[in-house]
Amino acid sequence: MSGWVINLIIQLISGAAGGGAIGGILKQLSLGATGNAIAGAVGGGLGGTLLSSVLGMGAAGGGLDIGSIISSVVGGGGSGAVLTVIIGLVRQMLSGRN
Repeated sequence: MSGWVINLIIQLISGAAGGGAIGGILKQLSLGATGNAIAGAVGGGLGGTLLSSVLGMGAAGGGLDIGSIISSVVGGGGSGAVLTVIIGLVRQMLSGRN
């Protein structure tokens, strides 16, 4: 399996974990367990890939060195948490809850 595919899988899993963690911490913004995981995985995949491209890690070489793996975990988890919060805020604003 190619290095970039493995990095993407790591980003998706880390994003789902980040979405689930932030949903558990910020209960008022939670999308439910499944919603948090899906939003987190999407955010992790998109944000982790973008971060890897900007930093030049993972995408260019497609390698599986420790820097690339750490970048995928941090970028994916952080991006997954951020997208989950954004979707939770939008959902909260649309429903009229404050």
